Amino acid sequence: MTTLESARILIIEDDTTLNDQLADLLRGRGFNISQCKDGEQGLMAAISERFDLILLDVLLPTMDGFSVLKNLRKSRQTPVMMLTACGAEEERIKGYRRGADDYLPKPFNFTELGLRIDALLRRSFGLADRRNQSAEMVVDGLQLNRQKQTVTFEGQPITLTPIQFKLLWVLVDSQNDVLTKPYLYQLVLEREFSKYDRSLDMHLSRVRRKLIDAGMAADRLSTVHGKGYCFA
Repeated sequence: MTTLESARILIIEDDTTLNDQLADLLRGRGFNISQCKDGEQGLMAAISERFDLILLDVLLPTMDGFSVLKNLRKSRQTPVMMLTACGAEEERIKGYRRGADDYLPKPFNFTELGLRIDALLRRSFGLADRRNQSAEMVVDGLQLNRQKQTVTFEGQPITLTPIQFKLLWVLVDSQNDVLTKPYLYQLVLEREFSKYDRSLDMHLSRVRRKLIDAGMAADRLSTVHGKGYCFA
């Protein structure tokens, strides 16, 4: 039986350097990796073999990624994450309409890619998100209880909305990792990121203010310019 750690991943990417970088990175995590560098070859591999996840570039020789996905969905429901330099909203919508499960524009952060791969595989395997396996987290006086949706710092209660609690939980659970806005929009707000949408900034600002008011150092929850947010 395939486990999350030994999942089979197919990379369909014509950029040889990026293809090899992704393959080395994922093999280092224990995944079983196959590589293709054009659309037709990738489609044949995706149909003829069983994979747990496909990383699919959009701009491919012989057959573009959208065509590969459209044809794949006629016979396979393998989870697909599209990778593309085309970051326009209409491109993302087109990908989702063709059956993509996730969409990551280039250049992307490899940490975020790994987190998204984990999330897709857990969903595909019917596994609970690792963040939901623990009911409580305690970090340096900060205590979060997921079931009760309560937060305290040094014993002092901190009142958060459900979204604010979820945002803080995700950041604390990924302590010292910079989580990007697009990733947090999908995971916390459950919608696509828009550079004109300030909702996440607003929620994070309020969470930070409440933590500071409770006595936590201001630099524990930080904004990493041009990248995202981090709980250190």
